[in-house]
Amino acid sequence: MANTASAAKQARAALRRREVNRILLQAARNAQKKVISLIQAGKKDEAAKHFPDLQKRLDRAAKGKAIHRNRSARIKSRVAHLLR
Repeated sequence: MANTASAAKQARAALRRREVNRILLQAARNAQKKVISLIQAGKKDEAAKHFPDLQKRLDRAAKGKAIHRNRSARIKSRVAHLLR
């Protein structure tokens, strides 16, 4: 248990941040799985339509510091390479 009021507030804030980060990461992972599964199924046209959504979700997660911006860039680069 927190010893001070400020420590208790930080603990509450950490729980809120953790939930937001979890939501952002899950959305990015789901978008990535969707695009990659479409590529593997041979539906590159449809995957290309979903790729901007993946980019948006990764950029949002990186902006909110849920993931590092280089990780976001690396994932986008790898998926774009698969689309080619």
